[in-house]
Amino acid sequence: MAVRNKKVIKVCRECHRVVEGESCVICGTANLSEDWAGYVVIIDPEHSEIAKKMNITMPGRYALKVR
Repeated sequence: MAVRNKKVIKVCRECHRVVEGESCVICGTANLSEDWAGYVVIIDPEHSEIAKKMNITMPGRYALKVR
């Protein structure tokens, strides 16, 4: 049985953005977490009730809960 390399997804602890590098593209911090839950994609933050509740102003992928 072959073991696949599983990509670790990191999330910014400040703005909850799903990050692909070593720092957040939104707020610039390197304060990232691998311990998160829930996933939401915001396409139009100006008209999204979820984006307003989460204080999201840019489209993208976000975690609902970050530890």
